Amino acid sequence: MNTGRHDPQLLVVGIGNPGPKYQQTRHNAGFWVVDFIVDSLKLKLKRSHKSTILAEGSLGGKNIVVAKPRTYVNLSGESAEYLLSRYSLPTQKLLVIYDDIHIDAGKMRLRGSGSAGGHNGIRSIINSLNTQDFPRLRIGVGSPNIGEDQIGYVLGKPTMSEREAIVKCVADAMDCVETLLTENIDVAMDRFN
Repeated sequence: MNTGRHDPQLLVVGIGNPGPKYQQTRHNAGFWVVDFIVDSLKLKLKRSHKSTILAEGSLGGKNIVVAKPRTYVNLSGESAEYLLSRYSLPTQKLLVIYDDIHIDAGKMRLRGSGSAGGHNGIRSIINSLNTQDFPRLRIGVGSPNIGEDQIGYVLGKPTMSEREAIVKCVADAMDCVETLLTENIDVAMDRFN
C-alpha cells in the first residue's frame, strides 16, 4: 500500500542471493549495483517485507526505491510483485539489474523488455508479473569455459581482473540508472550499451 510519502519514479531491483556465502559471487552482480547506489547516496537498506529490503532516496533529483530480494535468485518475482503493489507502479517503472554470463565481464546491456534468457531470477519475475515488459540492465560477468558447470560458475567468485572490470561496470550502472531517470531509456541505451 502506498502511503504517498515517497512516490518513486523508478524501482531498482538488484538480483542476488542473500547471505555472506554468496556476497562475492558473480550471481550477486545485481546486489553489487544496489549496494553501490545505497553507499553513494548514503541510504540505508531496511527490511520492508519478508521478501525484500529496500531504501528510498533520490537520484538526479528524482525519487527512487532501490531494493534487494531477501529470497534466493529463483524466487525474485515475489519481491518484484510486492514492490510494484506497494508503490502502485506499472512494470515499466521496474528496473531489474542482474548478472549475465553471455556478456563479457565489465560490459552491460540495457533493454526495455525481453525473455528470461536462461536466468532463473528473471524467469521468476516474468512468471510473477505475467509479463516480459519491464526494463532490465544486465551486468556482464563473463562466460564459463566450455564444459564448465554454469551453476558452479555463477556461484563462484570472479578472478581479480574480472572483479576489477565488474566493479567499474557497477559504477557505470549507477550512471545508467540516473540517465534512465533524468532522460529516458533510449538515451540510456545509446549511451551505455
